[in-house]
Amino acid sequence: MIEQKRASSVLLTKLVQNTTVESVVRITAGSFQVIDCNCLCWCRFPPSRCSDIVCLVSERTPPPGYRKGPILHIPSPQRSPLLLVTPLLLIVLALSSNLHADSTAFIGATIYPVSGPVIEDGVMVVRDGKIESIGARSDVVIPSGATQVESSGKTIIPGLICTHSHIGMGGGGDGSDPIQPECWTLDSVNVRSASVERARAGGLTLVNQMPGSGHLISGRTTYLKLRRGGKVDDLLIRDASGWPMGGLKMANGTNSQRAAPFPGTRAKSAALVRGAYIKAQEYRAKIEKAAGDPEKMPERDLKMEALVEALEGKRIVHHHTHRHDDILTVLRLRDEFGFQVVLHHVSDAWKVAKEIAEAKAPCSIIVIDSPGGKLEARDIQMENGMILEQAGVNVSFHTDDWITDSRLFLRSAALGVRAGMTREGALRALTLSGAEMLGLADRTGSLDPGKDADFAIISGDPFSVYTKVLETYVEGTRVFDLSNPEHRLFAVGGRGAGEDQTYQCCGERGGQ
Repeated sequence: MIEQKRASSVLLTKLVQNTTVESVVRITAGSFQVIDCNCLCWCRFPPSRCSDIVCLVSERTPPPGYRKGPILHIPSPQRSPLLLVTPLLLIVLALSSNLHADSTAFIGATIYPVSGPVIEDGVMVVRDGKIESIGARSDVVIPSGATQVESSGKTIIPGLICTHSHIGMGGGGDGSDPIQPECWTLDSVNVRSASVERARAGGLTLVNQMPGSGHLISGRTTYLKLRRGGKVDDLLIRDASGWPMGGLKMANGTNSQRAAPFPGTRAKSAALVRGAYIKAQEYRAKIEKAAGDPEKMPERDLKMEALVEALEGKRIVHHHTHRHDDILTVLRLRDEFGFQVVLHHVSDAWKVAKEIAEAKAPCSIIVIDSPGGKLEARDIQMENGMILEQAGVNVSFHTDDWITDSRLFLRSAALGVRAGMTREGALRALTLSGAEMLGLADRTGSLDPGKDADFAIISGDPFSVYTKVLETYVEGTRVFDLSNPEHRLFAVGGRGAGEDQTYQCCGERGGQ
C-alpha cells in the first residue's frame, strides 16, 4: 500500500528518530531518498520546496524516473531528532552536488541511438564511463554540477565497431602449418601503431583484431576497445572471469591454398578442417571422462584447447570466405560441429542470400575490396548489403584495414545506402550489429542507459561525404579530438601518420 503525505520537517524528523542501526541516504538526479528499516521514501529537490513525499512500507519499486545512486551510511543518532533535520538535508544537498561533479551532459545534438528513433535536440548524460540518461532536451534532467557540452548542430552516434580489422600489425601464422588455432593476436598486436590512431580518428571504438587469412585456422582474435594506453592490456575487453575476449579466425578459398603442408584444393581444405575438429571432439571427450582426475587427463594441447572453446561456444568463429560454394561449405561445417560462426567478406553472398538467411548466419561484409587482385572476389556487388538486409540477415560492415582505411569507415555505410540499404540498417551495420557478432551487445553498440559510453561526435549526417569525425569517446573518455593538432594528423594524413615498417599482406610471415 502506498501512502502519500505532505513533506515537512516533522515528517523528515520521524524518518530518522527511531533508527537503531543506520539511516541510508541515496542521491539521484533531481531527487533524494531517505531509507530506514521500515519505510522507503522519495522527495524531489530542493528539499526546502519538496511538495510531497511517497512512502512505501512493503513495496520497493521507486516512482517513475527515480534511480538508485551512491549510498551514505549515517550512524544511529544520539541527539534530539529535531536537531537532525538540518544536518541531514545539508548532507543530502552536499552529496547531490558532488555526486554528479564527474558527469558530462552533451546538449543539443542530433542523436542516433541506433536502438531507437533519432532524437532531435537531444541530451546524453555520461557518468563513470557509462551512459546515464539519453533523450530529448525536454525529457532529460541534467544533474546539478555536471559539465555541460554544447553540441548543437552536431550529431552523436554510437562508436563504430569493426568486426574484421588488422590494425596494430598483428601477424597471422608462420607457414609451418595450415592449422594454427594456438596462435593469438594478443601476443603480436602493437597498440602504439599509427593504424590504431587512424582508427580512433575514424570514430572506431571497438575492433576485432584478426590474424591473417592465409591459413585454414590462423588463430585466436582479440577484441580491443580503443582506449588510450601504451600496452595491449590497456585495450583488452575481459569476460566475467577476467579472461581477454576474442574469437577464432578461419578461412577457405584461395588464400590458404599453396605448397605443402598447405592444401592445394578446396576439398582438401575442408578435409583438414574436419579432421582438426574431430580431434578436438576426441580431446574434449577424454577431459570429460577424466572427471578432474589429473592422472587420467590427456596431455595439454594448445591447439585442441582453442578448438574446444569454439565447439563449446566460448569462442565465436570468424570465417573468411568469398565464393558462393565456399560460403555453403562453411555453413555445412558449422552444422556438422555446432560452432557459432560469422561469415566475413562473402563477396558472392547475393547469390546465396536465401541459404544464408535460412541458416541464420550473420554476415560481416566489405564494400570496398580489391577484386582486381583476387579472382574469387570478382563478382562482389555493392548491393550485397541491401540483398542480405532484405533477406533478413544480420549484416555488419568491416574495414579489413588496410583494405578500407579505418578513417573512412563511415563511407562504407554511405555506399551501402547508395546501393539500396536502409539508413537504419546501414548505421546499425556499423555499430550494434557488429557488437552482436562479437557477443558484446550488452555492453556497447548503441546509445542506451547502462551501456558503455562509446560514441563519436560528427559534424553532420552520418551518410554525407562531407561529414567529419570531430571527437571519439571510449567509455566516456575522449580518445580523439580533431581540434588537437596531434590527433588531426592521423585524420588527414601526412608525415608521421603512417607506419614505421613495411606492411605484409597474406605472406608467410603474417598479414592479411
